[in-house]
Amino acid sequence: MDSILEQLHATRQAARKLNQLSNADINTILNRLADACVAQTPALLAANQQDLERMDPADPKYDRLLLNPQRLQDIANDIRKVAQLPSPLGQVLEEKTLPNGLEIKKITVPMGLIGIVYESRPNVTFDVFALCLKSGNAAVLKGSRDAHFSNLAIVGLIKNILADYQLEQTVYLAPSEREALLPILTANQYIDLVIPRGSQGLIDFVRKNATVPVIETGAGIVHTYFDASGDLAKGSAIVHNAKTRRVSVCNALDTLIIHEARLGDLAALLQPLAASQVELFADEAALAQLEGHYPAGLLSLATEAHFGTEFLSYKMSVKTVANLQAALDHIDQYSSRHSETIVAEDPDVQAQFLRDVDAAVVYTNASTAFTDGAQFGMGAEIGISTQKLHARGPMALPELTSYKWVVKGDGHIRA
Repeated sequence: MDSILEQLHATRQAARKLNQLSNADINTILNRLADACVAQTPALLAANQQDLERMDPADPKYDRLLLNPQRLQDIANDIRKVAQLPSPLGQVLEEKTLPNGLEIKKITVPMGLIGIVYESRPNVTFDVFALCLKSGNAAVLKGSRDAHFSNLAIVGLIKNILADYQLEQTVYLAPSEREALLPILTANQYIDLVIPRGSQGLIDFVRKNATVPVIETGAGIVHTYFDASGDLAKGSAIVHNAKTRRVSVCNALDTLIIHEARLGDLAALLQPLAASQVELFADEAALAQLEGHYPAGLLSLATEAHFGTEFLSYKMSVKTVANLQAALDHIDQYSSRHSETIVAEDPDVQAQFLRDVDAAVVYTNASTAFTDGAQFGMGAEIGISTQKLHARGPMALPELTSYKWVVKGDGHIRA
């Protein structure tokens, strides 16, 4: 523990040097990292393979852990996009001159030192560094043992570039063992903010044990409601995309809710899922409609446990409701407040859904797969916040800043 606290102290001190970097310097570092990410593809994949060999390919986390040439190219592209974004620092949020002549400005500044706790996703290492550097923050990275070798290789790449600027200590990769987590969560004297990304279990542990301020991200229990007025072609494409595009991510669909008036269209609505071997857990009404029209080996009667579950795999539950209000009630009971969507043509139904659903991102006639910082034009994201304090939804550069008041006087004293 003492060695971890010593590293945190050193990273905290190094963070002060970031204030001396110009935005042009930051962009140069990011573009160099993007180039190195592609140039060092063989070395990064070799390290990643060491991690993959220790995980069962059937594990839902395997896809999250996997790197390949295309994913590294996509990571590099996202890093370049972050470099192209305007700096979030030094923005004047408010400005005024008081009657006594004092000039007051409210200006954006870095958080300072941000701790990121995450599981099985080495791409997060790149994303977090890029966003933290662009926003002037130092970073403490606490990855899992699953991605140990991948993270070592990635942080080594980052530090090689930072060394040219004497900034290599602005990134600290903490030990991957679980025992290293608690000292980070309680290092109030060094860390300004902790952001967990991963399973609900990880998020719960961080929330319960941290004394450092926390922004919750990650867990997504996601619903699509197909209304009586829903368009079948739109709905089928949306459900298929939200469920199968990438099953291991937090914006993937977990539960389809269908209006009972449209049960006759359920088999057609879900037919594309069969080709992807999606296992369905349907309530009695939905099961009766699907039997004989969906592979029997992929069809089961739903239990209570199948609702409110983040599957992170080729599994999905189906719930039948009598009306929009019943759909809203089901979502309110089981949602993790991440992303929810409705397929409906009735504008009044759309408006009520958008108004009443309490989630970070709410859609009409669109896949929840769009809940992503890059898709929202933010560049890479630090995570999807499912809480309401400070940040909500995709978190990128603006959400990694705070502000300070700058007051200019001319010998002013207060009576």
